[in-house]
Formats: sequence, C-alpha cells, structure tokens
Amino acid sequence: MKVGLAKLLAGVFVGSVGFSALIWARRNKKPKGYYDSLPWITLRNNVGMEVTISAVGAAITKCLVPDANGNKKDIVLGYSHPEDYVTKEPVTYFGVVVGRVANRIANAKFSLDGESYALLANNGPNALHGGALGLHKRTWEARRTDGTDYQAVTLTYDSPNGEEGYPGDLHVVVTYRLAKDKNELTCSIRAINDVPTPVNIAQHSYFNLAGHDSGRDVLDHVVHIPSGDHYTPVNANLIPTGEVLPVKATPFDFTLPRAIGERIAQVPGGYDHNYVLFNMGGQAKFIVKKGVASDKPKLAATVRDPKSGRCMDILTTAPGMQFYTGNFLDTSVRGKGGVTYFKHAGFCMETQGFPDSINQPNFPSIVMQPEDTYRHDVVYRFYNK
Repeated sequence: MKVGLAKLLAGVFVGSVGFSALIWARRNKKPKGYYDSLPWITLRNNVGMEVTISAVGAAITKCLVPDANGNKKDIVLGYSHPEDYVTKEPVTYFGVVVGRVANRIANAKFSLDGESYALLANNGPNALHGGALGLHKRTWEARRTDGTDYQAVTLTYDSPNGEEGYPGDLHVVVTYRLAKDKNELTCSIRAINDVPTPVNIAQHSYFNLAGHDSGRDVLDHVVHIPSGDHYTPVNANLIPTGEVLPVKATPFDFTLPRAIGERIAQVPGGYDHNYVLFNMGGQAKFIVKKGVASDKPKLAATVRDPKSGRCMDILTTAPGMQFYTGNFLDTSVRGKGGVTYFKHAGFCMETQGFPDSINQPNFPSIVMQPEDTYRHDVVYRFYNK
C-alpha cells in the first residue's frame, strides 16, 4: 500500500471532504488523450462471447453475446471513449466497479468505533457509490492473467486513507475471467485494509439482452429472483427504513418469473431496491459473515429477453442484490455509437451488501477488520432459450 501517500492525503480529505474533493479533481486533471492511452483489454472465448474491460473504473465496456442463431449483440450500456467514463454528466456508472461503499449512505455520514466520518454528499443528502471520486472514476492498473480454461484481466487500485472520507488504506483487486468453452463471465473482487473500515464493492453493469442499441426498453424482459422472498423498503430518498419485509403480495415479488413492466407502475419511480437473497429474510444479519452469504456463488436471479431468446443467470456470494431499472436515464444520455439511452433502456442486478448497512443495526455488517479479506464474487452466465 502507498502508506506515505495515504498519510499525506489523510489530513487533506478528512474534515473538509467537499473542498478537498474539488482540489483533488483539479490536481489530477489529465492531459488531453490521457484516458485514450489507457488499456482496454478484450477477452474472447470459443463459443462466441467477447468482453472488453477498461482500466478506467475497472469497467465492462462491451459484452458481445450470441443469440440462438449466432447473431451477436453488445448487451451492456456504455460509452465509446474512456474519458467519457470520467467526465460525462449526469454520472450513470455504466459498467464500472463502485465503492468503497456501493449504494447509499444516509446523510453522507457514519460512526465507527466512536469516531464520526463525514462523506461527500453526491446524491441529494446522501453519499452514493463511494462518492463523487469513488472507485468508478479511478485509473486502475490492468494486466492479462489468462489460465488454461479462461481468459482474464486483473485490475488493482490502492485507495489511500481518507479518500472520499473513508478511514484506512484499502487495496482492491478485481479479476474478470471469461470461460473458454462456455459463455460465463466471473467478476471476483478482493480487498484488504489496515484499520476497521466499511467495505461494500459492486459491479454496476447495465444490461439490455436485446442489445444496447436495439432501441427497445427492458420492460418486457422477464425476471426471476427465486430466493429473493424479502426486500428492504426505502424512504423517499431511497434510504432503507431498516425493515426487512416479505415480497409476497407486492409488486416486488419475482419469486416466480414476471416481466419487469408488468407491475412497475405500482412502484413509485421504478425498481431501485435491495433484495435479501437466499431466503435469509430477517436472519441475514446473523448468517452473513465478513460480507459473504455463501462460500460459492449461488443463483440470485435469471433474466430472459423473450424476443431474442437471450438469457442470463446472475450468481453471487453476496447477501443482497440491488435491482435497478434505469429509472434516471433520459434522452440526454448518449452512449456507444451515439445511441440515446432513454428511461428503462437497461437494468442492473448489483450484488452487494445491503444499502446503508453502516447505519442500520438490523442489517449484516459491512465493517472489515485488518485481519479480514473482503470477498465478493459475481457470475454472469449467458445462454439462449
């Protein structure tokens, strides 16, 4: 870890987060063309799948998947140029890794071991996805790490003490592995820290199984969350109330397959809610250890596009999954090839710890100790049906 740099920055960031974030951004303004010089690494397999990873935000920028007839479509939303992932407004988080703490932290503050920490409020009164300059806007070191039955890229980033207001140095490693003989992409996230600190890192891809440039929304996609029989309701600021409630007899019930658009009108603003996975319900707090609900990835959700026949399974070790339906996209968002991304142009299945866990005593803890290793695996499995 860059301990010397961490000590230098600690005094800058802690206590005046908003001002220091501005100073940091100005001092780290990159020359024209800098981001274009960074690597985009493409992984390919023997059965028609192709995935491109960027060193900017550790982002999935392209994911080509064939349908039953072999027609390939890029099924992730994103931008054409690396710099867009840093500079485009509004911030969309297309394909990036988010953290240190994914999702929302109420009122951009928390307490830990008797100390209070103030974060940058970048989502109304709340802190979202690690702050304005979280992992999604950082330049990661990237290298190929292929194996005998997969192609892979490993990305690393050292987050110094005080970055975005969080305590301690955090060393993060993300590995994407594309299986050679099946259309399966695994994202493995590991992190170590030197003092107690909250850690909840997530992959934030938006998917449209018809293709990002299909001109179709995802409301006809059929979602199945078989073990998501509870969810965490939220207030008007999308902060959990602290309750863990059953989905039965609500529009949040996807324990049987249903189209996204079937009941979305009954959900003010659209789906942007955390599902408690693996039938843990209110017992999740006692089951989850060090952010892990299952030692091996288990099925969290299945999504199917009825027109193309493309399907995907999402498997994870994490206890929760934020199901988001692109509610904040509008026609001002221009993506790859100049494509306009409108409301509901994509969906996210963000596997992670629960939102605002650091302030919610009823939720599984996301505090990692120095002797711990943060571990989060998510698998995206594609097929046709």
